[in-house]
Amino acid sequence: MTAASDTLFLPDTAATIAAGGAFSAALRAGDVIALTGGLGAGKTHFTMGLVRGLGSDDAVTSPTFTLVHEYRAGRLPVFHFDFYRIERESEITGIGWDEYLDAGGVCVVEWADRFPSLLPAGTQWWSLTPEGAGRVLKRSI
Repeated sequence: MTAASDTLFLPDTAATIAAGGAFSAALRAGDVIALTGGLGAGKTHFTMGLVRGLGSDDAVTSPTFTLVHEYRAGRLPVFHFDFYRIERESEITGIGWDEYLDAGGVCVVEWADRFPSLLPAGTQWWSLTPEGAGRVLKRSI
């Protein structure tokens, strides 16, 4: 997947993981990826592919209850956030948000639309929306 592809139909979970893997090829240190979409839309599966595409075999799971998971085994470290259960910006900044942004890795944020003011300029916004048995990945901002 390239930055020029603004919309992609993903017919199943395997395609969602593959899209994340393809997306990872263009990532650089400092990139921030904002993922939006409802529960079960495929945000974590996309992130799984992204982490694998960067060369890590780490098990990727949703950080809903831990707020952030770190995957450091690949070409770039990935800091995987989930803002779903967060109620205040201070909860995010309190875990070192600014330090993660400056850590030389890639920050992937699920439910990023809950606190968009925390995301820096240049953030790549993508939405995942169910469609039939699959989903649509679309550049959203």
